[in-house]
Amino acid sequence: MTEVSFARSFLAALDSRPVKLSPDHVEDPKTYPPRGAYILPKMAKTMSKRKATAVAPGQERSFTVVVKSLRNPPLDIKLTSQTPNTSVLEIKTAVSKDSGIPVDKMKLLHKKKPIADSKVLKDLASEGDTSVEFSVMVMGGAAAIKNTPANVEVAQGESGGEVLQTKEFWDDLRGFLLQRVRDEKTAGELADTFQAAWKTRA
Repeated sequence: MTEVSFARSFLAALDSRPVKLSPDHVEDPKTYPPRGAYILPKMAKTMSKRKATAVAPGQERSFTVVVKSLRNPPLDIKLTSQTPNTSVLEIKTAVSKDSGIPVDKMKLLHKKKPIADSKVLKDLASEGDTSVEFSVMVMGGAAAIKNTPANVEVAQGESGGEVLQTKEFWDDLRGFLLQRVRDEKTAGELADTFQAAWKTRA
């Protein structure tokens, strides 16, 4: 027992003394216990790569709109350079001009869901998307397409420069500009500018 007591007191005395290391002390790495490589756990969901966009800062991106229909009548129409504020109604109007399908007989679907005419492209596109695809449903099928008559009656009356002298022409132009810019003051200023430029030219 005396040996055990001596060993305990000796170890206690060693523990009470501070450890002194020389300033140039270097630990030998070979004395470290071996450790296995640490492998990071796999993520539950992989991170998607961010799509690079070619849009300059402060510039609005444009969309390519694709309208398809596998049913009768088959359609595959592509509209390029569409702004983010282009509405579904404007897309339907453009498709109607190309296909002859009346706007009121056309229903656009995005991801198999009907889309209201008031929706715009930026509400439907995801971040980084440059194209939006629609499928079209035509009420009445091919029978709804307007067929252009072979013999079109030519409108009679004034034409050419004579039309530009009439008040009706400039009123029509003012109404068209109002539909496009949606601002009565701006539309009036544009119409007056066009009319003044034409009179100066004449």
